[in-house]
Amino acid sequence: MWIINFLLSSIGRKIIMSLTGLFLCLFLVIHLLGNLQLLVDDGGEAFNSYAYIMTHNPLIKFISIANYFFIGLHAVVGILLYFVNRNAKGSSYAVKTKDNASIASKNMALLGSLILAFLFIHMGDFWLKMKMAKWYPDADWLPLAQSEALGHEVIDLYVRVTTAFDNIWLVLAYLIGQLILSFHLWHGFASAFQTLGLRHKKYTPLISGLGKAFAILIPLGFAIIPIFHYLNILF
Repeated sequence: MWIINFLLSSIGRKIIMSLTGLFLCLFLVIHLLGNLQLLVDDGGEAFNSYAYIMTHNPLIKFISIANYFFIGLHAVVGILLYFVNRNAKGSSYAVKTKDNASIASKNMALLGSLILAFLFIHMGDFWLKMKMAKWYPDADWLPLAQSEALGHEVIDLYVRVTTAFDNIWLVLAYLIGQLILSFHLWHGFASAFQTLGLRHKKYTPLISGLGKAFAILIPLGFAIIPIFHYLNILF
């Protein structure tokens, strides 16, 4: 079929990278808005209620599955593009294509791989333990907490997060992950619009500026959470 041939072509792979990348940017915004509830000084009431809703609402669960799929697709196509470019140029992905190319643009494959590794660690430390608490209700790694908003007990994911962010080494690892994410977004955001043909001398500077702001503000928003928790600054 022509659609399969198109998606497997060079431009098709780049469009997949762009669309999945923009979808994941939207996910980052929503994920950050939810995680900012960790800064509410209510003993975890807001965050635990939010986490319960996010894991029990059928629509959100469907979107979560789609999100996992897009993360995997983005990673697989990115790796494929890396090897295609490497074979075409006869050298590594980091080879200079332009004299003024940024470090981020020359190392997108490496940055993406590091982000994927960070995601596996992050999900294993929080998401997987929450799932295992459901499978093994007698386990003690995630206790239950009463949710006043929902009127019943929920898994106390908040205590897991605060315990992790009491460890300076985990905080530093989290901050390094956000720095890597910032570099990846610095090039990826504007590049996605360019690949989709949304390039115009009037709007490109605006898109580029928004991309750089996004690349700074979103990772910074995630970064202040472990920093504030470690310093015991809540609101």
